[in-house]
Formats: sequence, C-alpha cells, structure tokens
Amino acid sequence: MEKQHFSVARIVTHTKEDISKFERHDERKNTTYSNTNIVVERTPMNIYFKKYDSTLNQKFDELVKKGQISTRGLKANAKIYNELVFDVNSLYFEQNGGYEFAKRFYEKAYNFAEKEMGTENILTAVLHADELNSALTEEFGKEIYHYHLHVIAIPVVQKEIKYSKRCKDKSLVGKTKEVINQVSHSKKWKSEQAKDLQGNPLYDEKGKPILIKSYSLLQDRFFNYMFDNGYRGFVRGIKGSTAEHLENLDYKIKKDKERLKEISSKIEEKETTLVNIMKFDKQIKGVSDLGKHKRFSKKIELEPQDYEDLVNYAKKGIIADKEIYERDTKIENLRNTLNKWIEKYDGLVEKTKDYFHAIKLAPQRVADFFKSLFDKEKQDELERQRIEQEKLEAERKVREEAREKERLERQKLKNSPEYKKRRASYER
Repeated sequence: MEKQHFSVARIVTHTKEDISKFERHDERKNTTYSNTNIVVERTPMNIYFKKYDSTLNQKFDELVKKGQISTRGLKANAKIYNELVFDVNSLYFEQNGGYEFAKRFYEKAYNFAEKEMGTENILTAVLHADELNSALTEEFGKEIYHYHLHVIAIPVVQKEIKYSKRCKDKSLVGKTKEVINQVSHSKKWKSEQAKDLQGNPLYDEKGKPILIKSYSLLQDRFFNYMFDNGYRGFVRGIKGSTAEHLENLDYKIKKDKERLKEISSKIEEKETTLVNIMKFDKQIKGVSDLGKHKRFSKKIELEPQDYEDLVNYAKKGIIADKEIYERDTKIENLRNTLNKWIEKYDGLVEKTKDYFHAIKLAPQRVADFFKSLFDKEKQDELERQRIEQEKLEAERKVREEAREKERLERQKLKNSPEYKKRRASYER
C-alpha cells in the first residue's frame, strides 16, 4: 500500500536566553552540527523568505524601543519567541518535483505564517533544503532531502489598557486609554471551545466546556489553507505521531554502530603500524652507540659496513620520526571522532531505550498499539472531514436560502402597487 503523507505544523517556544542556539542552527551559523544529515555543500540552496542582519534579540529590543510591541506583564524568562515548523513527508516532495516544488510549496506556507502571526511580527523564515533523509536515501539508492520551513515570530495580541479607579478624571475610569501589541504566548495560543454545526458551544456530560487545543486548530488551518491553494496528496497530520522519526532514528542507530566498528578497526590498524615503526628503536640505539666503544683518539673510525649502516639508519630514523608524528596525529583525531560517535550513540540509546525495551518485551503489543493509534487518528480525520463537509453543505444551503429569500423579496416589491405606481410615473 502506498505510504500516506501528512502535513505538520508545530510550535516550539524560546526565551531570550536560549534563542541564540536555535538561531545559529536555523541560520546555519555553526561550524559543526550534531545533525549529521546536514550537507553543508547544499546550504546555499536554503531559501530565506525573511531575514534580518542583526540578531533576533537585537531586533526584539529594537521593536520594544520603537513601541511596536510591548513586554508589559512579561516575566523575566518569558517565552517571547514562537518557532513555527511546517513539514510534509520527504517522499511527498520527491514525488512532486523535489527542490523546485518545495520552494513553491513553502512560499505558500510562509504566506500562511504571515496570516497567522502578522508579517510585521515575523523575524526570520527559512526553507531548509540541505538536510538528507538518510532512511529514504538508503532505501531508494539516491539522495532524497528533507524539505521543511522554520519561521521565528513574536506572539503578539492586541490588549486594551483602560483607565483605572486611580485616574483623577473619574469620567475616564473604565474607558480605553490605549491599545498595545502585547507579547504573550499564552494569550496568542489559547484553547477554543468546540462548537456544533450551528455555531453553538459544546459541553461534556458534566457541563464543562469542550476545549480544542490551539495547536490542533493550527494544524487544521494549515492543512485547509494548503488544500485551498491547490496542494493535495496529503492529509492532516496525525496528532502526536512519531512514526517517521522512529524510523529514521532506528536507521541512525544502525549506521552509528557500523561507523563505531569501522573507526575502531582503523585505530587498531594504526596502532599496529605504530608498533612496527617502533621496532626501529633498537636499531636507532645501535646507531647512537657507534663509536662509544674503546677508541684511541678523538677520531672515530668505522668499518665501511658500519658507516653504510649508520647512514641508512639515520635516513630511516628521520622517516620514522615523520611517520610516527603523522600517525600520532591521525590516531588522536580518530580517537576524538570515536568519542564523539560514542556520545551520540549513548544519547540515542538513552532517548529510545524505553521504546526498544517495549519492543523487546512485547513486540506484538507495541505494533498493535501503534496500529490502533494510527487507525483511530485516521478515523478521527475522516470524521473531521465528514463534519467539515456537512458544515460546508449547511453553509451552502443557508446561502441558497438567503438568495431565494432575496429573490422573493424583489419579486414581492415588483408586484407591490407602490412599485407599479412609481414605474408608471417614470415611464410617463
């Protein structure tokens, strides 16, 4: 069965203290990356839809100073940045035209981000086209890239500031003093109460409002926006799904084990070579001892063979010194590389230990769990689409009824004596 593609729209929050790390990653300002799938030769292919020369914190402070945004009510370490990440399965782009298709797709996705956040509140927006999808590359035998969009914006809501009771002019108390663009993640992304097709609020059996998380609504809006703009072939992302990530993670762990084995083999090879080189030590010592035996004058006399051996040993010693230095350097570099891979491998093992432990203990139960989860989400998606279709149909009927009512009103007006009298007077 053909693999189904899913759209994803998620939000990562940042503070002023931690934003620089993510800024360097998104803007490709680092010299090295923990993500080994980044192909630096392709980094120039990344597309910027918006970019500032200064840092994000400098731009934020500039907007505050100009009064375009307000930090009123914010705590010291508040979440003042929203990083919106838009994504669809890598294979979706590969099947539809690759890089050129991805550019058009994410330009439209950026337009959606502008609609959601306000163009003036977006600081940076970049399409990453330089990250290799290792699993798909291995599967298809050609390079396949993971195209996705990072948008960093400031969550802003309009807030009315009213005159307080302390105001000297009592006639102004409770009236609007000013409207500010307040920075607030919590207010920007409040959950909304669910409604039926008629727009009435929904409640559970206990009378509590049924709430829909704002991030889930963002997913809905992104999917609908791209669908309305002609992009098809995918469905709304499954809530909480990590299937593709786990697939890639499993692949990375496998490859890391292979690399560790390869590096260990190289180190053993270099150490063996070094041992062989050090065998020359005895010969070198023999050279050093030449002429230290009993002698009768300041001059040292050597047999022709000893002299020839001395010259050869000297040459070999110089070459050996050079080779030892080079191999010492290579071994040190290899050891450093090995340690880095060990750290990465240990980190991957730690992150996935619960998942793989569960697979080991009850593989069928885990498989059944994910299958049931995905099946339920698919059913939920179908139900959502059905409800949406019913809503559209209801809206269409309302519009038709309104048009029919308007037509009847016009016809009634034309048949009225007043209308006929006015019409007759105009004709005279």
